[in-house]
Amino acid sequence: MVVIVTTASASRPVGELLRQWRERRRMSQMDLALQADISTRHLSFVETGRSKPSRDMILRLAEELDLPLRERNHLLLAGGFAPVYSETPLSSPHMASVREALGQVLHGHEPYPAVVVDQRWNLVDRNAATGVLLRGVAPELLDPPVNVLRLSLHPKGMAQRIINLGEWRAHLLHRLRRQMSLTADPDLAALWRELDDYPCDQPEPEIERPGPGDIVVPLRLRRGYRELVFFSTMATFGTPLDITVAELAIEAYFPANPETAAYLQHQHHPD
Repeated sequence: MVVIVTTASASRPVGELLRQWRERRRMSQMDLALQADISTRHLSFVETGRSKPSRDMILRLAEELDLPLRERNHLLLAGGFAPVYSETPLSSPHMASVREALGQVLHGHEPYPAVVVDQRWNLVDRNAATGVLLRGVAPELLDPPVNVLRLSLHPKGMAQRIINLGEWRAHLLHRLRRQMSLTADPDLAALWRELDDYPCDQPEPEIERPGPGDIVVPLRLRRGYRELVFFSTMATFGTPLDITVAELAIEAYFPANPETAAYLQHQHHPD
């Protein structure tokens, strides 16, 4: 297994990083201290650098702050400790069971589309049924690495076939903004700025309000004379201990009406 960490944040004091994460989570010192079962005074000393936290203390505070595994490694480095979470390439023999699980989910979801993405929404794998989503997309957008959010909202991507582009675009940008808040990932912030600059000739709701009968935000795609309607779910691995595994997610699309389901079934079994 390979441990890969960046040291940009590790050069700053661990107490400062913990304070910034606590403030980002909108927690008071008392809130975090109570959850971590330590005194507010001790936490204050840790944040100001008057007290050096132990390895276990850093991990406990990171757990209560619900930090990504990658950021927990950064905190450990900043505190003078070795990182504990590995980042194993998906192609590694150690990841054979993970690859098998992903393959089973992708293929088992057919004839409906499903994709595997990493934390920055780069495509890791997809099933054959995603072809229905990608028709008409400019070939250069499918050159690796493929970013599925860029693919969705780029004027030469799926955007040209999305009937409710304003609604779907607002949904994706809201979701990305929430993820930026949770992770503080500068690459996600750069991606958000890029996507936000893409043109859109439809109104974009600031708040997602359901239409008549809506229970989720639908994706409405133009397919010839048809309108295909989908909703999607996200799934992640439970209790991951590896950064690569923790940052993987499966987005599975389901037909939102009988007509879409019948069309996908026919594409899968044309006879």
